[in-house]
Amino acid sequence: GGNKSIDSFHRELGKIMIDECGMARTKEGLESAIPRVRELREAFWKEVSVPGNDKGLNQSLEKAGRVADFLEFGELMCRDALTREESCGGHFREEHEVDGEAKRDDENFAHAAVWEHKGEVKDAVRHQEELAFDNVALAVRSYK
Repeated sequence: GGNKSIDSFHRELGKIMIDECGMARTKEGLESAIPRVRELREAFWKEVSVPGNDKGLNQSLEKAGRVADFLEFGELMCRDALTREESCGGHFREEHEVDGEAKRDDENFAHAAVWEHKGEVKDAVRHQEELAFDNVALAVRSYK
């Protein structure tokens, strides 16, 4: 019943994610992205226009459902990226670099992490499992 298109919300979320949670990230950018995604999600539920009707297949309604999921997942991705206080692979935190190289923190981040949904994104719980490297030694890669 709103007046904004599904695509407009999708584009706005994409811009936030690319700007603040893309390949290079900062703590400040991630901290600013989280409330922006929350505000966008709240606006989505109040202002989105879903054309079509409930008489048969409604692809717009399907798309709206996917964008609603993306709005929750986007916030969770930003929270996860904020939690990861290192630069490693595609997780490049600009404040964690030395001489232009990614500064890993194997002591605190040699683990796999997963988030458990608890109804609301803000209530999600992060679980982690430590990784054991028996046959391979952790090593820092240099791209210089």
